[in-house]
Order: sequence, then structure tokens, then C-alpha cells
Amino acid sequence: MISSSERLTEFLDNNTSHFLNFWRENIYISNNDLFVDEVASNGLAMYKLVRKHIQSPLTEDEIKSLAFKVANERVKANINIGDFVYNVNLGRSLIVKHINQSGLPINELQLVVDDINSLFNRFSFHAVTKYTELKDQEIQEKNQFISQTHKDRLSLLGQMSSSFVHEFRNPLTAVMGFIKLLKDENPNLRYIDIIDYELDQLKYRITQFLHTSKQQIVDKGKEEVSFAKLFQEILDFIYPTMVDDYVDVITDIEKECQAIASKEELKQVFINLILNSIDALRQKEKPRQICIDVKEQEACIVIQLTNNGPQIPPDKISVIFEPFYTTKELGTGIGLYVCKQIIEKHGGTITCSSDEELTTFHIYLPKTFESERKLAY
Repeated sequence: MISSSERLTEFLDNNTSHFLNFWRENIYISNNDLFVDEVASNGLAMYKLVRKHIQSPLTEDEIKSLAFKVANERVKANINIGDFVYNVNLGRSLIVKHINQSGLPINELQLVVDDINSLFNRFSFHAVTKYTELKDQEIQEKNQFISQTHKDRLSLLGQMSSSFVHEFRNPLTAVMGFIKLLKDENPNLRYIDIIDYELDQLKYRITQFLHTSKQQIVDKGKEEVSFAKLFQEILDFIYPTMVDDYVDVITDIEKECQAIASKEELKQVFINLILNSIDALRQKEKPRQICIDVKEQEACIVIQLTNNGPQIPPDKISVIFEPFYTTKELGTGIGLYVCKQIIEKHGGTITCSSDEELTTFHIYLPKTFESERKLAY
């Protein structure tokens, strides 16, 4: 007497061509699919797996073998996994439909259909899991490539800026020296303050490139820094810019807030953050406001620098400290990057939060400079 599995296997053998032709006519294949010829052969291979499974349950390795092959092809073809899932489920539906026409008793058919559904579920699970794993690996490799590209660009920037600074810094220093002499001899000379300010800005930008070009940030003189005095010096320095752009600065700085740090480096950080805030505020109508809040918290100094400018989009917050990322038309994209390096060199952290009303830079600095922290770029 012929068993149910033998009758069903014979039925599938007699209808293989009909099944595959109908399946090929209805599956979805992208015009850009590099493995278009493999799709049909994979359908046949799955059909054979079903036939074999009806005769004797398949091992997990037998299912994985085809599933992993298909997953590799889908990744290399760079095709949406949804196309694959659609084609697999189409094949499942057609096979079940064919089996229902085999003439087997309903009670026997139901067991077979359940087994086939289980087979397709396991096949889909292994294929999609492998596809996801390979995609994640591909993304990781791309990120590593991008990271290496950033390092290469930083290395090139270091070479360029080093040459630039040596050729430009000496004449700049000479010009600044003569401007100061003119200022002393002719204190009422028109525009001398503006020239002096702009030269200081130029020197500041060159310093940024110096920080980026060096293999590591070299410790400058460490001293006891009073944040109240530091911010007063900074605000005096950028006062002309604040006035020109109608920016109000509100400070709430505890007078006793002090830390052992590199004063010049911290000054560079805060000047950059304030100037960035002023740039952002130019995009909105008055009132334009910057708030500087400095508090002591146990062994840490907490600095919050807030402006009421436009919101930084959520997808940009995570990359604003990356080198060369900038939203400014003429920006270099190294300002915030250098800020982050300096703060982390001091053993601190810097983050940014932004909504429709306020954008805030949060800085946490230990009171004691951690000189052993050397940040390689």
C-alpha cells in the first residue's frame, strides 16, 4: 500500500513544471538584481526541500544551507529583503494550494500543511537573520572605511596646516606687533580697534588648525583658573561682535568656581561656543540671548552655555562634534571637534541638547587637570 508521503511526493513530481512556471510568472524580481538567474534555481531548490521534508524531516543544517546562500545573494544584490520575503511566501501559498489538490484526506493534508508552514518559517527566519547579520557587517565595514577616511583627511589637514602656519604666522605676528605700536602711539586712530580685533580672530583660527594638525594636544601651562574672570575676559574680547548682532549675554557664575586647567585652551573652547551661538542667533529675530551658567558640583565644575536660536535637528546632534562637519557655508568643521578634544583632554565631557526654544552645550570639568590624558587624533 502506498503511503501518504509517497502519494504526495509523486503528485509534486508530476506538477513540478506547472508549479515553477506559475511561480516564475508571479514573483517579484528587480531589474537591478545581479542574481536574477539564481532566483528561479533557488525556487526549485526550495521546492526540492519541501519534497524531501515530506519524505523525512529535514535537519536544521539542511535548511540553513539554502537560507544562507539566498541571504548572501540578496546582500550582494543590494535588494530589499521585502522582495525575498514576498517571493518565499508566494512559493509557500502555491505549494499549499497544489497539495490541497492532491486528493489526500483532509486530516492527512492538515498535518502536511503544518509541516510545510514550519519549514518555510524556519527557512525565512534563518535567511532574514543571516541577511541582517551580513548587512550589519557591511555597515560596520563602511563605517570603518569612513573613519579611516576621516583620519586620512586629518593627516592631510595636519600637513597642510603645518606648512600654512609656518608661512603665515610669522608675518601675522609682525603685523599684530606693529598694530599694537600704532595703537599706543595713536590711540584715537580710526578703525585701529577693528583691525586689532580681526587680527586676533585670525590668530584664533590659526590656533584651531594647530590643535587639529598635532598628533596630540600638548599640555600648556596649568594654572588655577577662575571661571568668573575667564568669562569676563572672553566677553570683553568678543564684545564688538555681541553689540553688532544685538546679542544679550546673561551670566550666572559662582565666584568661587575654580579648576586647575590650561586657561588658554579653555578660553579657546568657550570663545568658539559663544561665537557659534552668535552665528546661530543671526538666523532669528530679536531678542537674541546667550546664558552662561557655571556651578560647582562636588569635584566637578558644571558649565551650561545656552542660546535661544534655531533648533539643531535631532539627527545632527550626534555628529556636530565630528571633524569637518559644519552647517556654515564657509565653516571648516573643526571648531566643535577641537572643543571636544580639549574638554576630554581635561578629563571632562561635552554634550549638546536642542529643542525649538533653546540649544544648550553641557560641559563637565573636574577641578584637577588630568595631565596623563593624551588624546591622539
